[in-house]
Amino acid sequence: MIKKKPYDPEVKGYRASSNFLLDIAPLVLTAMILMVQFFIFKDFTPHIPLACGVLITAVFMAARGRSWEGMESRFLRVIRVGLPAIIILMGVGMLVGSWIIAGTVPTILYYGFDIFSPSSFLVSVCIICAVISIATGTSWGTIGTVGLAMMGIGTGLGLPPELTGGAIVSGAFFGDKMSPLSDTTNLTPASAGIELWDHIKGLLPTTVPALIIALGLYAWIGSGYSSDGVDMSSVQQMQQTLADNYIISLWTLLPALVVVGAAVMKFPAIPTVLIGVFVASLIAFFMQGVGVHDIFVVLQDGFVSETGVEVVDQLLTKGGVMSMTWVVTLTIFALAFVGSLEHYGTLKAIMVKLNKIIKTRFGLVGSTYGVVIGVGTIIGDVYTTLVLPGRLLKDKYKQMGFKRTTLTRSIEDCGTLLSPLIPWNMGGSFVAATLGAATLTYAPYAFVCWISPLIGLLWLVLNKFIPREEPQRVEAMENLLHPDAR
Repeated sequence: MIKKKPYDPEVKGYRASSNFLLDIAPLVLTAMILMVQFFIFKDFTPHIPLACGVLITAVFMAARGRSWEGMESRFLRVIRVGLPAIIILMGVGMLVGSWIIAGTVPTILYYGFDIFSPSSFLVSVCIICAVISIATGTSWGTIGTVGLAMMGIGTGLGLPPELTGGAIVSGAFFGDKMSPLSDTTNLTPASAGIELWDHIKGLLPTTVPALIIALGLYAWIGSGYSSDGVDMSSVQQMQQTLADNYIISLWTLLPALVVVGAAVMKFPAIPTVLIGVFVASLIAFFMQGVGVHDIFVVLQDGFVSETGVEVVDQLLTKGGVMSMTWVVTLTIFALAFVGSLEHYGTLKAIMVKLNKIIKTRFGLVGSTYGVVIGVGTIIGDVYTTLVLPGRLLKDKYKQMGFKRTTLTRSIEDCGTLLSPLIPWNMGGSFVAATLGAATLTYAPYAFVCWISPLIGLLWLVLNKFIPREEPQRVEAMENLLHPDAR
């Protein structure tokens, strides 16, 4: 008979104690520091507050007679879990830069503007922002460039800024959520331990119906506004600028088709990204006349557009490995902080409370919604909002026999999509400052962002698109409580 090894908290992390407030104190104090950073300092960079969170957790560890070494080992293991996503993000930086110099992104923009129609302005705006966000992997970049231009056109049409802002946010965040180039789309499955393409496939049942409904609503609302005399010169200028500076051809779309094809064939994400970079680099060399050394420079440092048209230059000045430094370092800090909380026992303490209500799929998915919205509302940092619930609940999904694609879909529905609707969240603050429309004014018209979570609840009630798997015994779920607290 094999003797079971005693539970070693220095290796497996500390269980929940009988003092819940003490268990969650590092999380609460770090949330307070983040709020000071966001709302008093008006600085939406959460890196240093999260680093402070690791230090605060270490102080509480020391005060309770626990060692730093165990906590360090744990958060390094958690960071290691996120390494594939970090590598993908650096590859995405190269991919975006290569797609720009190959003419892939300019071609997508050019044909995207072709579908622009003043008579269906809101629908066109939503679609264009979705296409650009999918192609570039960034909702913020889309909002800060094309989104600003669309706001000006909307004003000329006589549309209230909150309507235009809502359509922009819907399209941009839809694209961000669905793009394999997006940082949030890569980080979410990494935190829950599933593959990128499985995660994206799992997003379809809520996100696509939400977009279809949103487009119908935008068509209905937009029909009440006249398009007579609208000035289309800014859109035409952007199209002409793209045509003057790039060879616009269906061949330049080949890198995007290669990436999509690899995704359909379920190629691993990292080689898919690298193949996309290679194909785009070949097109940049042979079609756009970009030199080999210049290609290397763009892959490293990104592309700097100098067309002379500010909106186009802002949109196309991006990419490169170094452009992902902000995101990669934030990902590391967020993973380190969550790993520290795991070891300290904060996540186990929260799970003890959640286990009292998680008995069925309703409790499981409902708790996921509650945790994600709670973290996004209290902490206001998008990345922690995506990482913490994934680490907290992934074992519970396995134990109850539900695939974790439902977990990651719920995290994105309530984390990525709701972030621009919360005034003090990083997403909401950025959008409001960039578009000049208050968060609570455009939020009701950002239909995709709040309809998608509601559709998720509908599928929960109907027991549709909630895939099952064989329940798995999870040791971590059996070791939540400290013996003295049982």
